[in-house]
Amino acid sequence: MTIRTNTLKTKRKDLAKVLIQRGVSLDPVAEWSKVGLKIYESAVPIGATPEYLAGHYILQSPSSFLPVMTLAPQPNERVLDMAAAPGGKTGHLLEFDPTAQVLALDVDPVRCERIQQNLDRLKVHAQIIAADAADTFDWWDGQSFDGILLDAPCTASGIGRRHPDVRWLRRETDVPQLAAIQAKLLKALWPLVKPGGRLLYCTCSVFKAEGETQIQTFVQHNTDALILPSPGHLTPSGTPSDASLRDNGMGEHDGFYYALLEKRST
Repeated sequence: MTIRTNTLKTKRKDLAKVLIQRGVSLDPVAEWSKVGLKIYESAVPIGATPEYLAGHYILQSPSSFLPVMTLAPQPNERVLDMAAAPGGKTGHLLEFDPTAQVLALDVDPVRCERIQQNLDRLKVHAQIIAADAADTFDWWDGQSFDGILLDAPCTASGIGRRHPDVRWLRRETDVPQLAAIQAKLLKALWPLVKPGGRLLYCTCSVFKAEGETQIQTFVQHNTDALILPSPGHLTPSGTPSDASLRDNGMGEHDGFYYALLEKRST
C-alpha cells in the first residue's frame, strides 16, 4: 500500500514521523515522487487515522503520482481531469497548484460522489460533472483547456502485480475494443485543448496498442500534435522484459504508459 502526502497540509517527512509514532512501518517511495510513502505494516487502520481524516494524505499508487507531475499545471490554468474518480489525481492537481481551475469528469454519478468526499477531506475544490467525456456537447461550456489529463479506459494489464486475476478477466478481443474507445476519446478531447496547451494521455497498460502505437497513430493524423518529453511505457519490474520498453527504476509499481502532447500554435 502507498499513500500520497497532501503538501498543502504537511510535509512527507513530518507525516512519516507522526505515522511511525502511531505504529506504522513505512519507507519513502522513490525520491522522484517527493510525496509518497510505502506502508508495510500498521498497528492502526491506515484509512482511519486522525491524519487521514484531516486530509493529510490519500491512498494512491505511485504510478498515478506521475500524471500530475508530468502535466505540471501552471498558475491559474484551466485543467480537465477525465475519468477522475476516486479523486486522487484531482486532489494532486489542486495540491500541485492551488490556483488551477479544475474540472473533474467521470461517467458514474456514484463515483463522482466519491470524488467529492475525497476533495472535501483534502480541503480542495474542483467542479465535478457526471458525464461521458466523449459526448462533449453534453458537458463542455465552450472554454478551452490549458491542460487535459486523459486517463483512458484500458485493459488494466499493468496492475497484474497487485491484481493477478486481471490475466483471467481479459480476452484478446478486449485490446482492440478498448483501443477504439481510447482513439475516440483522443479525437473528442483534442479540439478542447488551447493552442500551446497540453494533453497527457495515460493508461495502466503494458500493451503498445494502448500506448505507443495509439499515440503514434494519433500524431500521424493530427499534425498540430507534438510529443513532449514524457515517461512513455513503464514496466512493473526492475528488469525490462522488452528492450524497447523503458523501465523507470521505481521498483514496485504498476505498468503504465504516459504521453504528453502539446498543441502547436497556428
